[in-house]
Amino acid sequence: MTNSLTFAIPKGRILDEALPVMERAGVVPEDAFHDKANRSLTFATTRDDMRLIRVRAFDVATFVAHGAAQMGIVGSDVIEEFDYADLYAPVDLDIGHCYLAVAEPKGASATNGASHLRVATKYPNLTRRHFERQGIQAECVKLNGAMEIAPELGLAGRIVDLVSSGRTLKENGLVETDHILDITARLIVNRAALKTDPRVAALVEAFRADSENRKAA
Repeated sequence: MTNSLTFAIPKGRILDEALPVMERAGVVPEDAFHDKANRSLTFATTRDDMRLIRVRAFDVATFVAHGAAQMGIVGSDVIEEFDYADLYAPVDLDIGHCYLAVAEPKGASATNGASHLRVATKYPNLTRRHFERQGIQAECVKLNGAMEIAPELGLAGRIVDLVSSGRTLKENGLVETDHILDITARLIVNRAALKTDPRVAALVEAFRADSENRKAA
């Protein structure tokens, strides 16, 4: 029996935009996937040889990089943060647009010439690299959420986080001070699976064709 393909998709902001793209490429989840009360992490698809797993965005990259899933969809922020050698991102899906930015309390003291900063973030690697380019050592406090209240509570002087509309920053008295990275959702594949399983290569081409068709429309 042919081994099943496992396709990893993220919970959260990207998922609603990803589902129509997946459907056009032939990746269609079973009806139970759309049941809000269903807490399962694994779902069948309309293909007998494929299943979906629905996990946190950071975990999508880990599952695919280590070959537990052959393909997936995740934001380019996650790809850049982990920089897994076994992960390949062949298609920009042109969805999930946002960006990574530095923010701090409005009216905060200037940090010109500072050599060390404490930063609250979900992205310690990207954050350190960003500040290193400015000659600043960033002490990163790793948080998985509620970044915006870290300065108010004295945990860190500034944050690095995803920004879409900027509303959450404003509502918490923060202002952007630097733009780090523009982000879109990408199709990711395990490099070994792409080389050895023609089904993976075929799906890459299906996603690429859909992306090109949308750009041409």
